[in-house]
Amino acid sequence: MPETARDTKKSAPQGQLAQTAQLLQDYARQELRDPLGNTGRWILSGLIGAMCIGFGTAFLVLGLLRMVQTEWPATFSGRWMNLIPYLCGLAFAGIVMGLALQRINKTPLTKEKR
Repeated sequence: MPETARDTKKSAPQGQLAQTAQLLQDYARQELRDPLGNTGRWILSGLIGAMCIGFGTAFLVLGLLRMVQTEWPATFSGRWMNLIPYLCGLAFAGIVMGLALQRINKTPLTKEKR
């Protein structure tokens, strides 16, 4: 007597080779496509954040440099003394970069949310 109550929504492939191919396809979908789907959004938000921090720091350094040069021009006059405002700006940028590197989150992309 033929089986008529069989589920026809997703029929299993016949044969060992077809089952192996289906298993590999399901595994690739589970391990590659699904996790990589959210990776693009994660990378995009990281790049936007990095650009905002970079532009903000650049404008702050430029503002600090111009403030020092216009408010205290006589203090930094001389052959090598002209470099001090630029070194202060570089030091400020280094501090911001160090703080940003310290705050990098090292959790993996596939971390389970609780």
